[in-house]
Amino acid sequence: MTGLFGRTSKDPNLKTNVEKFKEFKKLLKAKKYDESLNAGLNLLKTAPNHHDALFMVGSIYYLKNKHRLAVSYFEKSLGIGEYDVDVLLLKAYSHQKLGEHKRAISCCEKILEIDPKNKSVDELLRELEL
Repeated sequence: MTGLFGRTSKDPNLKTNVEKFKEFKKLLKAKKYDESLNAGLNLLKTAPNHHDALFMVGSIYYLKNKHRLAVSYFEKSLGIGEYDVDVLLLKAYSHQKLGEHKRAISCCEKILEIDPKNKSVDELLRELEL
């Protein structure tokens, strides 16, 4: 049934974006970071609110020690899914690397609200308090 309650996608690029995302994941899994970064950025041109792609591009920048860029992608990703513990954790680590300890602690506090038993946060908080 189509019409008012139809389930057809409104994104005319959906099929293409799904294929782009699969390729992006494949390159990232193969640790081809430069190629995967290009694929991810290309995907984000047509799907700028793709939560997973934003997180993955941010992660690549984190691995490349481009923490300021990583934070910007993590913030965009959190704008879509604010309770994503993985994004918050990498954002906290990025802030730590940038020497922004208050911001890192803020991310850690948010993670603890969501997942009070998160061991990674406990370790990061100990490091930040030194």
